[in-house]
Amino acid sequence: MSKLKLYYDLMSQPSRALYMFVKLNRIPFEDKAVALRSGEHKQEAFTKINPVQLVPVIDDGGFVLTESVAIIQYLCNRYDLPEHWYPRKDIKAQAKVNEYLNWQHANTRMNCAMVFRHLVSRPVKSSMWNHQGSLWLIYCGFCGCPCP
Repeated sequence: MSKLKLYYDLMSQPSRALYMFVKLNRIPFEDKAVALRSGEHKQEAFTKINPVQLVPVIDDGGFVLTESVAIIQYLCNRYDLPEHWYPRKDIKAQAKVNEYLNWQHANTRMNCAMVFRHLVSRPVKSSMWNHQGSLWLIYCGFCGCPCP
């Protein structure tokens, strides 16, 4: 089985959520960082992977999937992850999770993006923090995972 490829940029909220999800669940993946700030997602090589030119994207042995919610649902099934991540046996519980996942894009996501912008993005742009170090500090505080 070929290793899952994860295309992401940690400045992207959906990418951060997916990145933390695969780390927390110890899903092995090949790291494929895409530098949005330098326009790497607009280059021909990435456009072949995702014509919409957005991250995150996974490539699971040739099966390419975009959209963080769809990816997380797929990974829950693919790796038979615990039901608390995404219920698969109780369709009513699954429907309630789907209801929230659809709602959050228009409601909570923008507010969370603004928090990230003020806490991380602006300090990174003003060179107050080391980009990778600051993000790992935040991740370790949230998830307690063994960060590399």
